[in-house]
Amino acid sequence: MTLSDQQLDRYARHIVLRDIGGAGQSKLLSSHVLLIGAGGIGCPAIQYLAAAGVGTISVVDDDIVSLSNLQRQILYSESDIGTAKIDAAGAAIARLNPDVTFIGHKQRIDRTTSAAILDGVDVVIDGCDNFATRLIVNDLCLAAKVPLVSAAIGQFHGQIGTFTGWTEDAPCYRCFVGDAHDPDDCDDCATQGVLGAMCGLMGSFAAMEAIRTLTGFGEAQKGKLHLFDGMAPAMRSIKLPKDPACRSCGSLAA
Repeated sequence: MTLSDQQLDRYARHIVLRDIGGAGQSKLLSSHVLLIGAGGIGCPAIQYLAAAGVGTISVVDDDIVSLSNLQRQILYSESDIGTAKIDAAGAAIARLNPDVTFIGHKQRIDRTTSAAILDGVDVVIDGCDNFATRLIVNDLCLAAKVPLVSAAIGQFHGQIGTFTGWTEDAPCYRCFVGDAHDPDDCDDCATQGVLGAMCGLMGSFAAMEAIRTLTGFGEAQKGKLHLFDGMAPAMRSIKLPKDPACRSCGSLAA
């Protein structure tokens, strides 16, 4: 892809980075990222991906904007209250960067979701709030061999990992959480609270990991889980093992 003069100016701070350069920026402009959720994690991720010039951004969400979202979901304002998040996100992306094509899926991910939702997608960012959806997304990504960046937050803590479980040496998300489920009395941010700025940290981190996966800068992070403690503050990283008995990726590895 040949960058226009306007694009050379817009993305100049990327282009001068030796590990991205013009080739990396061209790659971003031709890439497609799918986000699961346009909430606390999705909002900052969407903004940074759009600003970075990711050519196509798809978002899956069926919720509407409410007043209580505004403490952390910085893509929206009071004028968006009552609007579908998909519609508000699409309008925000159009304001941020005309280079970006937006695709909105006003739906929830469940067992009936077609694998076609990943057609042409290069990276998935999952910022949803339940294990059931995360495990379905994991299986869709495995089947399509699409890298999965999974980010989560709770109160003052966050975690993020990149999963490519179809490869021999890397775990999938199910290797990490097993057959985790959401109990009826499961705590959520409405009852336990969440620091808004932590959403910003994890959403930006997720965008960075998606860009890393697309352009190849730095060290590949597959199979690593990064844990951030906002109370300390401190971050530590651990290596996740691949589970040979995993019912999602075990047979793929074999």
